[in-house]
Amino acid sequence: MPSKIRVLVVDDSLFMRKAISNLLNSDPKISVIGTAKDGEEALQKISELNPDVITLDIEMPRMDGLTTLKEIMRRKPLPVIMLSALTKKGAKETFTALEYGAVDYVLKPSGTVSLDLKLVKDQLIAKIKTAALTKPLMHKTIKPSTVAKSFDAEDKVIAMGASTGGPQALTEILSRLPEDIPPTLIVQHMPEGFTRFFAEHLDEKCQFKVKEAENGDQISRGLALVAPGGYHMLVQKNGRILLDKGPRVHNVRPAVDPMMFSVAEAYSSKVVGVLLTGMGKDGAKGMKAIKKKGGTTIAQDEKTCVVFGMPKAAIEEGCVDIVLPLHKIPIEIVRRCRE
Repeated sequence: MPSKIRVLVVDDSLFMRKAISNLLNSDPKISVIGTAKDGEEALQKISELNPDVITLDIEMPRMDGLTTLKEIMRRKPLPVIMLSALTKKGAKETFTALEYGAVDYVLKPSGTVSLDLKLVKDQLIAKIKTAALTKPLMHKTIKPSTVAKSFDAEDKVIAMGASTGGPQALTEILSRLPEDIPPTLIVQHMPEGFTRFFAEHLDEKCQFKVKEAENGDQISRGLALVAPGGYHMLVQKNGRILLDKGPRVHNVRPAVDPMMFSVAEAYSSKVVGVLLTGMGKDGAKGMKAIKKKGGTTIAQDEKTCVVFGMPKAAIEEGCVDIVLPLHKIPIEIVRRCRE
């Protein structure tokens, strides 16, 4: 990482450009080297300044954020963090941006022009620092083809965890799995409110039902449940979901570890654990618990991860059965569920 992370701020609002710049410049490891009011100016500034990271607004005149992002990734891929609104439209555009290759996103607290941007200061700074360590991956358009016609597995449970880079990784994996998927539990580090939109996004892409988990939901074949933001998602031995507002784990809630601990305890050797791209160590202990109970564990490889932190931590725990590139994971899930 350079001595200072050089950031280009792109937003059509003069107030937002100043507010974002002030927040980022307050950190000694970050320097805002320029701003742009729309996509066209951003592309020119990128060529002139060669920033390390870009913050990119979605709604802009002349050239919007999604068009700009596609052009950035076509010309010279750079780490891009999208600034999004917590709305259905904003969520749809954010997930599209992640599929185009954006590293991450930050939600504006109160709409397009957020006077209370300081509420996400720590999150924005942390994500800038993470982005500077990543390698942007241009994701191909996901085809709706499946890897098998059927799982032909009656008693397995799938437990999946992800963080930075996870939305696109999960979409690629789940969209390729058959409609009779075993009961599936998903933890994606994501804020409250946004997980519902993510579940709806996955539901549109998949052949099976995907929904945000609710307290008391029964896990079942053909259903994938996404942990809601602000709650740990646990599964009990009777197959019912318990949402827990307990302390954050690894500074996040939902966290992968509590979900995997509960699944391992309830279903022992029947569990297939999958740990994907993300910063930190969340999921490593959970994968170890699954392995200790005789379950199967799969981790995403370094080359296809946006951030290799979480899979790497699990691999270092010595609890991963197989490490695979993203496109091979759906095939392996089906194979392991048939064992």
